[in-house]
Amino acid sequence: MKRLLKFITCGSVDDGKSTLIGHILYDAKLLYADQKRALELDSKVGSRDGAIDYSLLLDGLMAEREQGITIDVAYRYFTTDSRSFIVADTPGHEEYTRNMAVGASFANLAIILVDAKQGVLVQTRRHARICTLMGIRHFVFAVNKMDLIGFDEGKFLKITEEINTLSKELALENVAIIPVSATEGDNVTKSSVNLPWYSGQPLLTYLEEVDVESTLEEDEFYMPVQRVCRPNHTFRGFQGQIEAGDVSVGDEITTLPSNEVAIVKSIHVTDKEVQSAGKNQPVTIQLDKEVDVSRGCVIAKEAKLIVGKSFTATILWMDDSQLTAGKNYFVKLGTKMLPGVVTEVKYKIDVNTGEHLATDYLNKNEIAVCEISLVEKIVLDQFDTHKTLGELILIDRISNMTSACGVIDTILDDDRNKNDRVSFAYNDIKARGDIFEEFYYNTESLSLSKYKPAGHTYTIGDEIPIKGESYQYPENFDILVLRDWVAIKIENKKITKIESIDDYKYADVPIANGRGFAVKVNSIEKLITFLEEYKKINNENEAKFLNDWVNFETYRKVIFHSNYWVI
Repeated sequence: MKRLLKFITCGSVDDGKSTLIGHILYDAKLLYADQKRALELDSKVGSRDGAIDYSLLLDGLMAEREQGITIDVAYRYFTTDSRSFIVADTPGHEEYTRNMAVGASFANLAIILVDAKQGVLVQTRRHARICTLMGIRHFVFAVNKMDLIGFDEGKFLKITEEINTLSKELALENVAIIPVSATEGDNVTKSSVNLPWYSGQPLLTYLEEVDVESTLEEDEFYMPVQRVCRPNHTFRGFQGQIEAGDVSVGDEITTLPSNEVAIVKSIHVTDKEVQSAGKNQPVTIQLDKEVDVSRGCVIAKEAKLIVGKSFTATILWMDDSQLTAGKNYFVKLGTKMLPGVVTEVKYKIDVNTGEHLATDYLNKNEIAVCEISLVEKIVLDQFDTHKTLGELILIDRISNMTSACGVIDTILDDDRNKNDRVSFAYNDIKARGDIFEEFYYNTESLSLSKYKPAGHTYTIGDEIPIKGESYQYPENFDILVLRDWVAIKIENKKITKIESIDDYKYADVPIANGRGFAVKVNSIEKLITFLEEYKKINNENEAKFLNDWVNFETYRKVIFHSNYWVI
């Protein structure tokens, strides 16, 4: 069986993307006789004075032919003696960036065309960033229209320097730079006599030989569940595509997020029962007992997967309307779709310089890093660790249009590290706390969740944020984190002490607990009683203890926040 290469062509408008692929198909004799004849006839009424216009093989929409640009993504399938190919020819115009991103999402190699007359442009940089965002690790920069600069080696080397600079900025991997003329066919399918100074491979030869196997090590078996199959009362199977590893009958697996353990009873590929299956195979897996699994859950074997609900993600905003913090969307992640809210736009990325720019909103075709919170915990991971569980789209809840696509960078509430995350630390003293965190109440799911999880750790000398949307503390107060038995003293908004509560001295200032609620202590005697009663609490009397000693309304309040209540 021939190896398959899925690649994308992208770049600025009129860089020659469609012409390049059309010329490959024509020169390599990969067209049917009627296609070839139709191309020749259509070209006679085109803009090249009767010469063959190879772009017509891919620009099929009437609007594309009228405007002379690509609008939609055109997929073509072809095979040479060495390899099979699927190519997505994507639009170069900024208005159709979302279409280009769709094409990039399926590919494992990108051909980015660069006009030899103009060099690297802003759209070149944007497309390179989007390809990287979508997980593409192999790049070919095809410096096109070499015929229009007289096949000048010096100009080619100057553009090569620009591309190398861009590659370093984006940390691009496996980069090849190939001079071509898509219109005339130079160095497209075979070496050109017009480029005697170029000793590398022509484009098609490079594509036939390049190794694009993923370097991402995903050895452990996991499979997102797409469907629960129950044809009768005796059979309950879980269907999906195996994303990594292999599984065999008799293996012990874990279901997530329920964390139940079961044994694989049978494996089915289409209508055949098999003993084992591996990566990329669609299967139905039957287990030896009933488990809590539905669409969006994950079946795994020894895979170190994360269950969480809050994360940072790098996204490409594709909606005509602006993105601002507080807007809620359907978040499609793996095989799961559920409501979520963009809690913060941390910064956007300048596509030309890579600079991080502070902003509160995002416009169409801009790239930014955002914080997103879901209404419930699901199985997810960083894109660089588990690709399928780290790529997402945001869907408008009214129009059902895709508003953004992106990848997960960091999980903010990683259950595996929850004991390592602290709000206060000094030497070996550490304390957790939610005192600076915002919360939201989702009126649809009727659940209370952290609106903006705080990820900062404060130490002695740091100034703390005493005012947020849903909290306001005095400039001088003490914090008692009872679960970690740590006291923090705040004077003029700065931390002056972090110590064990055993060493804490009451100084006649207000006291808050680790959640940010006021503690009803105004004397040393009450402090002693408060701490003694805390040591005696259990599941039965915890609520009474909180009602007796904690006052919610002093520092926290309920306010509106876009589509949510914040508490």
